[in-house]
Amino acid sequence: MTDAPPLQRVLIVDDEPANVHSLAAALGSSYDLRFATDATRALELAAHVPFDLILLDVVMPNMDGFDVLRRLKADENTRAIPVIFVTSMGEVADEELGFTLGAVDYITKPASAPLVRARVRTHIELKRQRDLLEQRALLDPLTGIANRRGFDEALERRWRHAVRDNSSLLLVLIDVDLFKQYNDHYGHAAGDDCLKRIASVLHTTFAQAGELAARIGGEEFALLLPGGDVPARARQLLQSVRELQLPHACSSAGACVSVSAGALETAPKVHASGRALLEAADELLYQAKRSGRARCVYSTLDSDLPQTIALGNA
Repeated sequence: MTDAPPLQRVLIVDDEPANVHSLAAALGSSYDLRFATDATRALELAAHVPFDLILLDVVMPNMDGFDVLRRLKADENTRAIPVIFVTSMGEVADEELGFTLGAVDYITKPASAPLVRARVRTHIELKRQRDLLEQRALLDPLTGIANRRGFDEALERRWRHAVRDNSSLLLVLIDVDLFKQYNDHYGHAAGDDCLKRIASVLHTTFAQAGELAARIGGEEFALLLPGGDVPARARQLLQSVRELQLPHACSSAGACVSVSAGALETAPKVHASGRALLEAADELLYQAKRSGRARCVYSTLDSDLPQTIALGNA
C-alpha cells in the first residue's frame, strides 16, 4: 500500500472571517488550507510554508492585496506562488493593476463554489506543470542528477544562506581520470554507463540534507556540501568510486576507474561570490591531476596549505 500524495497547500487571505469560511467551504477537504485575516500574517505564512496557491482579498486594512502581491513578488522564496485575487472590486483598472503586478486570475465576490474550485484546480495544475519543467531543466539528462545550471543556482542560493547563517561551505570538483582513453577503449556506450554509475554513487553517498551532487561537464562532477569533516569526505568520495570496480585498462592511475578531486572549505562573505570558490577548487583539482591522479587535494578553514588524500593501490 502506497502513501497518498500530500495535499496541495492553499492560503486564503481575507479580513472578513465569513469570506474565509465561504472559500474554505467551497474547496472542502481537497486541499491543505491555511488562513490569514491580515496582510502581515499572510506574508509571514507565505515565507515559511511552500504554498501552491494564494487566494487574496484586495481591500484589507493597513496593507491592501496589491501591496501584499508586490511583496510576494519581491521575495525569491514566494514570487513563484500563483495568486488569485478574490474581490468585490470589479473595475477594469483594478484588474489591470492586479495582472500587471503578477496575479494569475481574478474572482469577483460573491464567488460561486464551482467557479472557485475550477479556477483553483486550473492554476494549481499549471503550477505543477511549470515546476516539473523547471525541475527537468535543472537535471542532467544522462545521469539524472543536477546539471550545471542546477549546480550554479544551488551555489548562489547556498552562498547567500551561508552568509546569513555565518556557516561554511565545502565545494568539491571532480574529474574522471583519463576518461577519453576509457571512451576510446571501451566505446561511448560504456563511457555513458560509467558516468551514470559514478553519478549514482555520488548521489547516494552524499544524500544528506544540504548535500548536492551535480554533473557540470562531460566527465566533470561537483559536490556542494556543508562545511566540516573535509578529510573524511574526501576519503569517502575516493572510496565510493573505487568500490564500483569498473575496469580501466588504459589508466596510468590504477586498474579501475578513479577520480581526481579538488576540495575547498570556505566561509562565504557578503562581498564575495562563488566564482572565486570555483576557481580555487579548480586549482586544487589541477594539483591532484598533476601529482598522479586518483586523489583529492583539499584545503580547509583551519589551514590554507593544501593537503592530499590518496587511497594507494590497496
